Amino acid sequence: MLFGWCTSMATASRRAHKHFQLDAVKIKRAQKALRAKTETETIERALDLAISEHESNRLTLEANERFLRSGGEIKDVFGKLDR
Repeated sequence: MLFGWCTSMATASRRAHKHFQLDAVKIKRAQKALRAKTETETIERALDLAISEHESNRLTLEANERFLRSGGEIKDVFGKLDR
């Protein structure tokens, strides 16, 4: 795992040929940021990151909703929330 997401490339049976018109500068910037060797790997990693981020956000929202339903209370022990 790199950066906390799955870096495995899709198997040949799961791959689909897609044709997109994408900003070449954005691809190169993403490629550098994601440390990908190819543009295909860059797109794969970006998709993995988006999926992972969505799942993380979903789990965070669920946990927050459970906390709010539980009737738990947050105490402002430092007096910073009333400002």
